[in-house]
Amino acid sequence: MLDSMRAEHPALDAPTVETRTDAAQDIEVSHLPYAIVLADANNFFASCETVFNPQLAGRPVVVLSNNDGCVVSRSAAAKQLGIVNGTPWFKIRGQAEHDGVIARSSNYELYASLSHRMMHVMSGFFSHQEVYSIDECFLHNTMGRARAEQTCRQMRSTVLRGVGIAVSVGVAPTKTLAKIANHWAKKHPTSHGVTFWNDIAKECGDDALRSIPVSEVWGVGRRITKTLMGMGITTALDLQRCDPVLIRHRFSVLLERTVLELRGTPCIEDESDASSGVRRTQILCSRMFSSPVRGFETLSQALSVYAQQACHRLHRQHSLCGRVAAFCSTSPFAKEYSHIGNSVILDDPSDNPMVLSKAACNALRHSIDEHAPYIRAGVMLLDLSDAQDFATFEGMDAQRDEHGIGSVLEVAARRFGPRRVGIGYGGIRGSGRNDADTGATWTMRRDMLSIRGTTRWDEMPIVHA
Repeated sequence: MLDSMRAEHPALDAPTVETRTDAAQDIEVSHLPYAIVLADANNFFASCETVFNPQLAGRPVVVLSNNDGCVVSRSAAAKQLGIVNGTPWFKIRGQAEHDGVIARSSNYELYASLSHRMMHVMSGFFSHQEVYSIDECFLHNTMGRARAEQTCRQMRSTVLRGVGIAVSVGVAPTKTLAKIANHWAKKHPTSHGVTFWNDIAKECGDDALRSIPVSEVWGVGRRITKTLMGMGITTALDLQRCDPVLIRHRFSVLLERTVLELRGTPCIEDESDASSGVRRTQILCSRMFSSPVRGFETLSQALSVYAQQACHRLHRQHSLCGRVAAFCSTSPFAKEYSHIGNSVILDDPSDNPMVLSKAACNALRHSIDEHAPYIRAGVMLLDLSDAQDFATFEGMDAQRDEHGIGSVLEVAARRFGPRRVGIGYGGIRGSGRNDADTGATWTMRRDMLSIRGTTRWDEMPIVHA
């Protein structure tokens, strides 16, 4: 119970901050080697599985993608067995079970809940937090070296005790170098989970960046990697020594910033908080089916459901959508692979779930092969704009949800949970543990789902004294 209280109230374990008169010193070090703190959970999905099942601690655990397809997270013990992320489970299942590997379906509800608790705890240790993804966040440090290290170690200890998740911490003058320091902390047990970039640089010199392939530098994608390697730029050190201006002209201002960050110059601004779920350019909802879908009639059920899920995010961030895209595809391993995609431009921007659902279905209505076995479909809401700031000529107003259908769906979902009400198959619930999903034959399969102990009353763990 005490650990649970700590998770919800980080002040219980927050570091004691002494009253200081040298505030100028804090400001002075804000752009020095300790400015950026990156906290990243170790093997997050796999670690979450051990929180309510301590018997899994130290054992090889893998978490699978939608429909129990591929490995997406591995515990340290599973990594030692040579299991690689992205490996299809059916290919290694026999050997994995022989080796004692425990497989779990993706428990998104549990992961999101524990992520929220973890971020809440860490937010009490530094002045500013930017939640970058479900398992990592950037924190801004204004303390000196000794105090910053003490705070990082206390934060790490508090998260482990209060939430049950091990976290690695990298500290550096820039976000890119903090990423490198964080990976160093994960790979070197002697660091005890906290690493400062300036310590790495002093100990290893140029070898620190020389040992990092350019493909592993944050912000360098696969396509850029191929071009860079063709230019003889194969390591992070090679990239650091490039002329930033030439890199900007040859590639982009984003890669130029990466070069500057590798040199210790902070130039990557904070992004929208990932925990808020705000999307500025597009909102995507895509799933693989548990069994192949044939024909437009059945496919339109899924498109309508995905459009409503995307519309839920649209309402949550108070945006309007100007264009709706939909796509579907068969298995890439099939003899005749087929991928179909199309978009519909709305007459006026809208947040009406009925308008968006209809547009998603119309986008593929005349393109579907009635006999093709589609295994994936998705809906994208594009050309987003802020609903409050949207203005245009008279008579060209947005297609607002005048009847409040979207608002009714939102209220019902918050009060009764998802799938209690919706348009078409959007309101048809599954049975048993799948009651929060769509009750259709194509809905996502999770046969090895662990308990959702933080979001389901009927699945709360029982503690025996």
